[in-house]
Amino acid sequence: MSKNYDEKWTLSLLQKLVETPSPSGYTGRVMKLIQMELDALKVDYKKTNKGAIIATIEGTNTERHRLLTAHTDTLGAMVKEVKSDGRLKLSMIGGFNWDAVEGEYCQIHTASGKDIRGTILMHQTTVHVYKDAGSAKRSADNIEVRIDEKVLKAEDTRQLGIEVGDFVSFDPRFEVTKSGFVKSRHLDDKASTALLIELVRSLKQEKTKLPHTTHFYISNNEEIGYGGNSNIPEQTVEYIAVDMGAIGDGQTSDEYTVSVCAKDSSGPYHYDLTQHLTGLCKSKDIPFKLDIYPYYGSDASAAIRAGFDVKHALFGPGIESSHALERTHVDSLEATAQLLYAYVTSEMMD
Repeated sequence: MSKNYDEKWTLSLLQKLVETPSPSGYTGRVMKLIQMELDALKVDYKKTNKGAIIATIEGTNTERHRLLTAHTDTLGAMVKEVKSDGRLKLSMIGGFNWDAVEGEYCQIHTASGKDIRGTILMHQTTVHVYKDAGSAKRSADNIEVRIDEKVLKAEDTRQLGIEVGDFVSFDPRFEVTKSGFVKSRHLDDKASTALLIELVRSLKQEKTKLPHTTHFYISNNEEIGYGGNSNIPEQTVEYIAVDMGAIGDGQTSDEYTVSVCAKDSSGPYHYDLTQHLTGLCKSKDIPFKLDIYPYYGSDASAAIRAGFDVKHALFGPGIESSHALERTHVDSLEATAQLLYAYVTSEMMD
């Protein structure tokens, strides 16, 4: 592991990332934050037409490249309808359940650049009025945004600048507990993004010479299926998605180790590359869990579907309650940082 892994720095960056709204399709602010961090580290990077950022550190071997990716886009919503009473109906961005955001504070991002506060609620929330307040289906028909402005009708809302197509982001509620738990929405996948940038920082600080030219791809459309499936340098041989490990019944992943994925809904990941990763964990005493995620896809699998001839693999911190109020532990972040450093400083497989 890098001697310069800085947990405090990583957590500070993670907080800045999760507190910067970035639902898929509305990621300009967070990508500017990423650019500022890379500029401060004096790392070369380019911006794609889709708004992703690819930073590059040249290695000894400039013919066989590696690429690691994490994504900064998150779940969110868009205004589907301005209702007659001035409240808002929503259209989902990404895959989550409506009850996972019920009661959450949010922001409506207007086309003029103004952010307006609100709360996501069931229409039938008031138990003193609605007999079915507890039993009504949590759905797009019943979920709405109560705007924190004086609005009584649709015209009032539109005068605020709110219109169909405006993006809505969910408050993250970031917290680090004394026991080392990191609680927040959007740890998927901003935890991995923070770890990738921390890796770049430590490599630059140590002036580490990598065995292979390595690209750090910060994508911004993963939650809708095509974040890292283009602009992959043609010399890329190995493609690593750094993304969350899913925790639940039947899973081996936990909040204290790095999760290495052998298979997800797209099929098996590259066997030899996965074995290389688990071998690094074993030889360097990095706590890890090997797992299969049945309802999961990554930017690495998106790249394979797009036709790229690369060896692909997936690992990352274990995240509890994905696509809801998520949680991990600093131990899992550190284990992931250890594997990241071990991987990029290892020799590529034949």
